[in-house]
Amino acid sequence: MNLGTILSFCAIAAVAAEPELTLSRDKNYLVIHAPHVPGGEIRINYLEAYCRAGSTDADWVKHTVIPHTNELVSLSDDRRTMKLRDTLEDGVIVEHTITAKSDEVDFRVVARNPTPNTSEVHWAQPCVRLGPFTGFTSNDNGSKGAPEDYLGKCFIFLDGKMERMPVRPWATTARYTPGQTWAPKHVPRTDVNPRPLSPLVPSNGLIGCYSADDRWIWATAWEPYQELFQGVARCLHSDFRIGGLEPGQTKTIRGKVYLVPADSAALRSRYERDFPEHIAPLK
Repeated sequence: MNLGTILSFCAIAAVAAEPELTLSRDKNYLVIHAPHVPGGEIRINYLEAYCRAGSTDADWVKHTVIPHTNELVSLSDDRRTMKLRDTLEDGVIVEHTITAKSDEVDFRVVARNPTPNTSEVHWAQPCVRLGPFTGFTSNDNGSKGAPEDYLGKCFIFLDGKMERMPVRPWATTARYTPGQTWAPKHVPRTDVNPRPLSPLVPSNGLIGCYSADDRWIWATAWEPYQELFQGVARCLHSDFRIGGLEPGQTKTIRGKVYLVPADSAALRSRYERDFPEHIAPLK
């Protein structure tokens, strides 16, 4: 067998060995199947909530959440493309096209208001559960364990550098505790999650964590985005922004979930290519 044939076989084997992400729906959870990473899957409460503005110090149920229903429209035979439709209580319709690739999941969201009334829908929460991925048996720590026990695996970017959690200072007071919220410069600090609000402003919209074996990174970003959030169910959020909808208005949002080898520089370069809007211009 000559060298060219050997290289061809190696190339074919490399393609065949490349991991393939697939999707399923389990009640209100979007499940990303990834057998090659710890836990074998990533579960996302998709979507946990659609929210009004003025939320930082408001009752979550009485003020902030706009109830909605969800419908699975379709899932392709190869389980790589899923379409969902949410109908909000005020009549807004949000359609999601979710596409799994080899090492990422792409989200395309179209929110439209077919009603004659202005909608107060301002932002929405995809709640990503990361317990098994980060080395815990359950996604739900709640009262059964330290609410911040997975934080050492998690990161955001501050002053242009990746910082592991818990970053300092770490806010501890809010209407609801524990947890941590980071508001970007473009979002009023009155309009984010009613969990402890960090005085620190993130450098960009990327949030993520390392796997239990430190071989993989899970990360996510959305455009436009409302906040970054570390929650109480071994979860992380990049919550996307809608900003209200006038009668007849349509808005588009896009997002990514990355599930990549633990090369933080490569991840950041890729994120910056995908979301150039998030990169501050040089002064």
